[in-house]
Amino acid sequence: MTTAPSPTADFTGTGQATTSDDGPGHGPMAVAMVVVLGSLLPILDMTVVNVALNHLSQGFDAPLVTIQWVATGYTLALATVIPITAWAVGRFGTKRLYMFSIGLFAFGSALAGLAWNAESLIAFRVLQGLGGGMIMPVGMTIIIRAADPERMGRMMSILGIPVLVGPLAGPILGGWLVDDVSWRWIFFINIPIGMLALILAARIFPRDTPRLTHRLDLPGLLMLSPGLTALIYGLAVGGERSDPGSAGALVPTVLGVVLVTAFVARALTARHPLIDLRLFRRRPFTAAAGTLTLFACAYFGSMLLLPLYYQVVRGQSATASGLLGVPQVMATGITMQIAGRLIDKIAPGRIVLTGVGLASAGFLAFTTQVGAHTPYWVLVGALSVMGVGVGMTMMPTTAAATRNLSHEEVPVASTTLNIIQQVAVSAGTALMSVLLAGAIADRLPATAGSGLGAVHALGARHAIAPRLADAFQRTYGWAVALMLVALLPALLLPRRMPKPAATPADPANRIPSALAKAQAPSPDGS
Repeated sequence: MTTAPSPTADFTGTGQATTSDDGPGHGPMAVAMVVVLGSLLPILDMTVVNVALNHLSQGFDAPLVTIQWVATGYTLALATVIPITAWAVGRFGTKRLYMFSIGLFAFGSALAGLAWNAESLIAFRVLQGLGGGMIMPVGMTIIIRAADPERMGRMMSILGIPVLVGPLAGPILGGWLVDDVSWRWIFFINIPIGMLALILAARIFPRDTPRLTHRLDLPGLLMLSPGLTALIYGLAVGGERSDPGSAGALVPTVLGVVLVTAFVARALTARHPLIDLRLFRRRPFTAAAGTLTLFACAYFGSMLLLPLYYQVVRGQSATASGLLGVPQVMATGITMQIAGRLIDKIAPGRIVLTGVGLASAGFLAFTTQVGAHTPYWVLVGALSVMGVGVGMTMMPTTAAATRNLSHEEVPVASTTLNIIQQVAVSAGTALMSVLLAGAIADRLPATAGSGLGAVHALGARHAIAPRLADAFQRTYGWAVALMLVALLPALLLPRRMPKPAATPADPANRIPSALAKAQAPSPDGS
């Protein structure tokens, strides 16, 4: 590892370099691996907690509708804090903000592990979300600033490691902890990981001097954060009740749309908006944002369907359902690493179009092959094809959106993309819940208004399994339709590689290149 002392990269959001005198510098690969470790926390935690919801319901003697807020409260906290991230980067610097976020998440995890009832657990999960919401956008900002534009795809593929490890290890780890240890350890396990991330961040991340260029747009914050919270809350309630038109779901959804619309109007006219929407004037960013919105809505929304199909239609346990999803997760993670390196050589438009097409093909098989007795190898094969498509879509699209941005634009871009994905995931989950409930009610009228909870009361599983499988087929059809629509903005992504930019005269803009050359990744990625 090359460790020659060098000026510290500008992580302040101002475009001005600062100088660090506190020791040797570290290359972008070392910085990226620390970001990966920290980013693993919220992703692993989310998958682990989802497995434990039924056990938590039994342990606290609380209805599943109440315990569901252990996950929903966390999501709402994410929506509240993400919009402030770009401003906070300039106010506190990325190193301080990242370490604070990790510390708050670990502290919330410790409290959640000590929860004494459902209400206290939900409150501590909200605290976790306030820390976890800033980890991914700040981490993305750090990685983008540490990399040369020519290596952006490779660096972004590293950020995809938690996306592989979390869904792969989370269900298995969560099931083991809940079954054989204690549900409290699904939260306590975050503490040592968080402490290690804090120690490494303190040693490896360059020191940065915060230089705030403008005041916080408080009116914009008071529109966007409550607006996103209300919107996601309404979508979550609508999906939970399978009735998006109910007052409890419709009112907050409409309120959220109004507040977000008001924020957009302000952001287009304010001198220093909370999030600068002028990024959408750039075709690559707008095309990438549109692709991510539609694709994430379809993909993450459909992730709700598969475990339910395995458990409700095929009678599999939660652990078996998680294990059956391992090939898809492996395909996604491996392809993500390959695609991240290809995007530095091949235009993103070509890779993403292929990825969306493959993912659609994998999902398309589920519109015809999801039956009551479909061989598992057929399902796993289709999932693997879909996983390859996902790996060729998510990170290359993000890399296309953030390539060649200035230092001032990076925090705004990463924050905006995280907001878009969070809303898309919530909307997709709610949409698929409603569509699945409606499809089941059409085939099994006795379940209307009662959801899946009434399915088990209808008689032997094998007697109703064919009709249930047909309902899943119809719902997967909507996921395929959304993915195919994502091809439209993907067509606008660049299909030619940009010419290498000349080295800027501004020393602040030369720092990432210097860091990248200080520790060029070896051929094996180490």
